[in-house]
Amino acid sequence: MALQTLQNNFAKRGTVKEVEEGLVLMPKFGEDDLIPCIATDVETGVILMFAYMNSEALTKTIQTREAHYWSRSRSELWKKGETSGHIQKIVDIRVDCDQDAICLIVEQKGATCHVGYYSCFHRSVELGASLDMRKIRLVKNENNKKYDPSLVYGAKDK
Repeated sequence: MALQTLQNNFAKRGTVKEVEEGLVLMPKFGEDDLIPCIATDVETGVILMFAYMNSEALTKTIQTREAHYWSRSRSELWKKGETSGHIQKIVDIRVDCDQDAICLIVEQKGATCHVGYYSCFHRSVELGASLDMRKIRLVKNENNKKYDPSLVYGAKDK
């Protein structure tokens, strides 16, 4: 069920020791050929977004130093900011110990979230407030949008 348009061109997975402590990139893509990726702001450490990458997205991100992701909803590769101009310049790419998750440390140009906020994580879950999980509230962390999405993407009825 390969989603990738590029065959995985990374080093073959090695031993546990090679994967966990070695110095060769051997990313573990899931059965869907995707690897989870978070992006954080280089200056503030704020988590900006979560997305997935396929082999092509990770390759392009490494080569161009600009973030590329795989859209599961559109089944296509996308460059972050291609439409909005809100690109992510790569400062560093981190891989976790199992090499099955990626963390991009980026210089964010403009907002990250497609609904206008700086971070896609612009709300927090209210903790300890209710035993009824259907009534758990969200608390805003950002009150002001950085841009009007309808001006960038057009009016969308979701």
